Amino acid sequence: MSWELLLWLLALCALILPLVQLLRFLRADADLTLLWAEWQGRRPEWELTDMVVWVTGASSGIGEELAFQLSKLGVSLVLSARRAQELERVKRRCLENGNLKEKDILVLPLDLTDTSSHEAATKAVLQEFGKIDILVNNGGRTQRSLVLETNLDVFKELINLNYIGTVSLTKCVLPHMIERKQGKIVTVNSIAGIASVSLSSGYCASKHALRGFFNALHSELGQYPGITFCNVYPGPVQSDIVKNAFTEEVTKSMRNNIDQSYKMPTSRCVRLMLISMANDLKEVWISDHPVLLGAYIWQYMPTWAAWLNCKLGKERIQNFKNNLDPDLPYKFLKAKKD
Repeated sequence: MSWELLLWLLALCALILPLVQLLRFLRADADLTLLWAEWQGRRPEWELTDMVVWVTGASSGIGEELAFQLSKLGVSLVLSARRAQELERVKRRCLENGNLKEKDILVLPLDLTDTSSHEAATKAVLQEFGKIDILVNNGGRTQRSLVLETNLDVFKELINLNYIGTVSLTKCVLPHMIERKQGKIVTVNSIAGIASVSLSSGYCASKHALRGFFNALHSELGQYPGITFCNVYPGPVQSDIVKNAFTEEVTKSMRNNIDQSYKMPTSRCVRLMLISMANDLKEVWISDHPVLLGAYIWQYMPTWAAWLNCKLGKERIQNFKNNLDPDLPYKFLKAKKD
């Protein structure tokens, strides 16, 4: 092969590779590192079996689906949330898979805001199973209200639940993992923890706080390579999170007629989470476009992203005031993409 032909081939590869990556990105529903792990990485069915997994926020949405898919892998499950009756329903659903027995699932009601109960809860898990291999910090609530109309108590509740509660439970579990020199801490954050949006200021603040905390904690525990951290950033996913959102008052409920059809199916989001856990990925973004594209713009072009966010924010706020779905701009853009 002549040098001239070799140079031509290299030049052709240099042109084709960016085009292939662009096409992959346009079809992506997660960051490209995660999608590569899905294609070539370790399988959850190989890596996560026989583990003890504690899932908070397990009574609905991502937490429920995560428990269901984990039950197929033959793990021991700890299901925590405030609603004991819903946890029992999730337990029954997991047992119907046939891979787990009654003794393999512990229903452990837990209020993340009651930090005084977290140490006793941790001891209860260790007494039942003898170890905690994976803690999935999934519990939390979102918000739909304007800053100027929102009572300060709402912001306090969001910080206490989403941030302080998660930090407290993590601190209770970590000494056990440090003693064993192994374990996984998986935290379900949000794309809103990267790219803030209007009507969710308190929620965004709590998720940004989680990102900073776990990045700092990861650096502090560098001497324990067996303890890994995975921060998961989902975009819009089919769940009850918006239906259960805080509004301008702590006691005021959201309306219930919210369309979920355009959002990512919960089963797909959870499958990608399991792949992230199996491959010890540190940070993963899980979302369809245009929200996924927005995360990349926030990461690499923040000034332009802020301008774009203001443009979309005006429409979100107007829809909200007209009792429409605030996410209609994203719904329309996704429909155009599809």
